[in-house]
Amino acid sequence: GVVEGEVSNQYLLVEDCQSDEMRVLMPPDHPLSSEETVQPEALLNYPFILREGGSGTRSVIASYLESHNLHEDQLDSPFELGSTEAVKGSVQAGIGISIVSGAALIREERLGVLVSRPLQPRMLRSFYFVRQRQKFRAHIMDELFQFARDYCEKASEAAERA
Repeated sequence: GVVEGEVSNQYLLVEDCQSDEMRVLMPPDHPLSSEETVQPEALLNYPFILREGGSGTRSVIASYLESHNLHEDQLDSPFELGSTEAVKGSVQAGIGISIVSGAALIREERLGVLVSRPLQPRMLRSFYFVRQRQKFRAHIMDELFQFARDYCEKASEAAERA
């Protein structure tokens, strides 16, 4: 499988897949849109749309905030939403700002309906390939993992060029 976040299970073989930059999402006319980067403390000054409890995105945000001596309870969060698309729609409607994957924003930024800014310091989340360590490995499984590795490498290269 492919999972977000670190896995510490002795029965699983874990391999790096790729990193994804999380970015602050806002409408084009938002005060933060004139900044090159956003400081973590600035997130506390605006309504903030969170993902639902238990989501990987929310966990990454909570960890990032805690690493900067902040807590998600300090955010002015009008509500929680269950999908990235719902978050983007709410941000576009001007309800608040959020943090989402930069890869999920390509279309909206090209259309000019949303803008994003990196956090300073950057917020990265990692994805990993995971498989059972002791399971019998079929040749087709190795080919699938190689295909996925190649895909992640090409996706990372394309993201760097964009």
